[in-house]
Amino acid sequence: MESLAIALLGFFAAGYFVLGGADIGTGMLTPYLGRSDRERRLVITSFAPFFLGNEVWLVATAGLLIGCFPELEGELLSGQFAVVVPLLTGWIVRDMGLWLRGRAGGRGWRLACDTAVTGGSWTVALAWGWLLAGLFSGSLHAPASGPVALITAVAVAALFAVHGLGFAVLRLTGDPYARARVLVGRATRPWQSFTLTAALMAALPLLAGLGLPLTASAGSSVDALVPALLVVTPLLVAVQAWMWHTFRARVTRPSYL
Repeated sequence: MESLAIALLGFFAAGYFVLGGADIGTGMLTPYLGRSDRERRLVITSFAPFFLGNEVWLVATAGLLIGCFPELEGELLSGQFAVVVPLLTGWIVRDMGLWLRGRAGGRGWRLACDTAVTGGSWTVALAWGWLLAGLFSGSLHAPASGPVALITAVAVAALFAVHGLGFAVLRLTGDPYARARVLVGRATRPWQSFTLTAALMAALPLLAGLGLPLTASAGSSVDALVPALLVVTPLLVAVQAWMWHTFRARVTRPSYL
């Protein structure tokens, strides 16, 4: 059961980085891709149908960590508290910007929400990079520091942005698509960039997990939680596949879900 729990933990974490990383990365690039209010709305529309479903993978990762590896979860939460706070703050600010953008008609309101989406996305990406820097170095009980931590955080955030750029090329049209295409490279097929960055994004949590003491704690709910997740996981994958199939067409006009 413990091996299955570890495999599921890696699967959910990799799934979040690949899927959630796409909408986070696109949100980071919103000011570049969308120069006008209409274009920014077009960019947000490209990932709006996906972001809640993508966050389910992070919730599943956290739930599995808490249920099967509570001691490790406690060490990470207390030791990396200074990293977790900006991560959660950026997440909340970003989601608030997405939810509230269409609730008022003022241009200033929409600009503030767009800023929240962009700023929150950058905060989340940098916080993930900072957290991964600590995990890569084996520092569970204190946030990573120094030049290496800074370089790692910036590099991970840059990977988020490039991953979002590949997603934007697959979803956008018009001028936002043209701007994304310039950075991706016109000689590259639209799906190639996203496939490459997806593999790199999936590798990040898996490599970080190699240094974690992934041993189920005494009294954990691994024997009850793992069988339940084995039943639920195919449904989660099927729903995610349905969403991506349903919204597979490129975005041609601004709308909001």
